[in-house]
This record gives sequence, structure tokens and C-alpha cells, in this order.
Amino acid sequence: MARAFITGATGQDGTYLTEHLHGLGFEVHGLVRAGDPDPANPDLLTVHHGDLTDRPGITALVDEIRPTQIYNLAGLSSVAFCWAEPVLAAEVNGAGAVFLMEAAWRLQERTGDPVAFVQAASAEIFGEAEVFPQTEQTPIRPVNPYGASKAFAHLSAGVYRARGLHASSMILYNHESPLRPPSFVTRKITQGAASIAKGEATELRLGNLDARRDWGWAPDYVAAMALAAAHAQPDDYVIGTGVAHSVRDFVVAAFTAAGVADWERYVVQDPAFYRPVDPTELLADASKARRELGWSPTLDFDQLVARMVAVDLDSADANSARG
Repeated sequence: MARAFITGATGQDGTYLTEHLHGLGFEVHGLVRAGDPDPANPDLLTVHHGDLTDRPGITALVDEIRPTQIYNLAGLSSVAFCWAEPVLAAEVNGAGAVFLMEAAWRLQERTGDPVAFVQAASAEIFGEAEVFPQTEQTPIRPVNPYGASKAFAHLSAGVYRARGLHASSMILYNHESPLRPPSFVTRKITQGAASIAKGEATELRLGNLDARRDWGWAPDYVAAMALAAAHAQPDDYVIGTGVAHSVRDFVVAAFTAAGVADWERYVVQDPAFYRPVDPTELLADASKARRELGWSPTLDFDQLVARMVAVDLDSADANSARG
């Protein structure tokens, strides 16, 4: 049986990827750190406790599992948190990824069995891009610690690809779902809109409403990862919708889906939520993934926001019923 190993297995992408790979017939193993939430799909996942920065432990675990595919989704995913902990971001997002690539390459060299490696990179590696939309050839110029740490891992995938590892780096643009924690502005917005719609809150405090991002549906993005791992040749792929929206657009869509008019009455811009440096706009050109992997998104912007709001409205109803 094909065997996959996913780091960050209990996060948004790890949860969806576990379900996707299980549906493809994989035996799925996942790395879970101490203190992480329990997996949402425990029947589909063999859990291994560990830390990506523990190089001997990661190497031993890869040797034990002997996966045919490895997906590195683990890391510090909050840009704001990486500003607060830049050294930790470098260790986890950067060095940790290389520890895992090295373990995969050594396993392949020792056993002679090929290992497909997928690195979850980020559009933040492009920083304040001068080219719109961005492609795989866009210069890498991160402007925050998160982007810098992800850039190191992304470039390292190319290094290991040159060594003979089937290493692909997926340059993922913002992708959302009801599994996003409220520390992300998108989930903060949908939860806030739902709470206001239910009369449980009277305001929503946000930072910069003008930042523009290319937002997509998370299950579509994990499907792209699996396509890359199964593709004959490893490579780098930009994954996004090709349509940018502002944070303000996200707010409007969320309040509309929640049935709340005059969103301006409830939203307060708070300087405390502004980041030191934030790319103005990131926009994907996923032509290569469409052409070579046959990938395309299944939901548009309004649909994904509406799905998130619907879950938060249901959750508010459930909490009210319990209260």
C-alpha cells in the first residue's frame, strides 16, 4: 500500500490532505506536536508525536514509517506570530523543512525506493512583488520573517531536487475554510459577522482593510499537492485562483452571507492589528499547475466565504441552544 507522511497533520491543510489521500487509498501517518489538538479524523490517521526541529527524531521517524510520499505542512503559519518570534520561524519553517528533506533523501538513497516530497511554500516569499500576477519565475523578495523562512525551505526543495529527490514546492496563496483558527483574519471576520448577526457582539476590530490577497478554498489546494507528488517530474508550482480581493471585500462578503446590512456600523479599524510590513497585493498565475497538473479551483471567493459563515452561524446557534 502507498504510504504518506504528513507533518502538521492536525492543521487545516493536514486534515483535508489526510482525507484526500485516504480516499486515494493511502495509509496516512501524521506528525503531531505535544499540545496540538487531537486529529479531527483519527480513524484515517496514524499519529506520531514529535517536533520538526528534532532532527534525530525526525530522521528516525521517517526511517520507521518508510513513506512513499512526504508532505511538509508543519510550521508557524501566522505572519503576525513570526514577527514576534523570527528566530523560531527560521528554525521551524526553514531548518525543520531541510531536516525532513534530508531524511527523505537519505531514506531514498539507502533503500533505493523513490520518495516524493512536497513542501508547502507560500506566496509571502514574493513580498512586495513588482510583477502581477506572480509566477514561478517571480523574484523571491520576502518582506517579513514568515516569508523569509518559507523562502529558505522553498529554495532548499530545489537543491534537493537537483540531488535526485522528487521534491516539489507548492507556492500556496491564501486558502481558507471553516477549519481556520480565529487567529487568522479570515476566520476572525466570519466568526465576527456570525456573532453580530446573532446579536452576540456589536463590533469587529480589524487592521488594514486595503491589503489584497488571492483567496481560495483549502481542499482545492491540498488536491494540488497530491497531484504534484504523483506527477512524473517534480517542480515548483504557484497555486491560487488568479483573482485578488481586499480584506474589505472579505468583510463585505461575510456580512452579506450573514444577512447583516451596513457592515460599516460594526467594523472598527484598530492600529493594534496593523503589521510592521505587509505586502500590498499578492495575485497568482497558476497557469503552470493548470497545464501540467490539470489542477483548477472548484469554489470562487463568494462561495468560500459563504461556506465559512454558514459554519459559524450554525456554531452560534449550537452555542445558544446549549446556553
